[in-house]
Amino acid sequence: MAKRPNKLHVKKGDTVIVMRGKDAPTRDKNGKMVYTKGRVLKVFPEEQRALVEGVNMVKKHTRPSQDNPQGGIVEQEAPIHISNLMLEDPKTKEPTRVGYKFTEGKGGKKQKVRYAKKSGEVID
Repeated sequence: MAKRPNKLHVKKGDTVIVMRGKDAPTRDKNGKMVYTKGRVLKVFPEEQRALVEGVNMVKKHTRPSQDNPQGGIVEQEAPIHISNLMLEDPKTKEPTRVGYKFTEGKGGKKQKVRYAKKSGEVID
């Protein structure tokens, strides 16, 4: 029987902020936090990783092929662990934790939605 992957707090298309690693937040001259943000391109639940646009860039050596007759070194995104990402709050544009709650959905049915803990704003 296959192991069921854990539910993750990020989904494809979310805007996330990198909290750890080489793209971690830094402070500018005024002491304000500067975050690295990106859109989630793909999620790998089995490995607990996500592919984020413009984050964790690595250089890959490619062999000449029909698509790339020249070959050479290509820069591309590498998956980053989910624990190093936080969702961007839709209201404040700051990193926030994610909570789950049930709201009234279509036809009076309850629907489980994600919300930002910082502002209380519903994410999806």
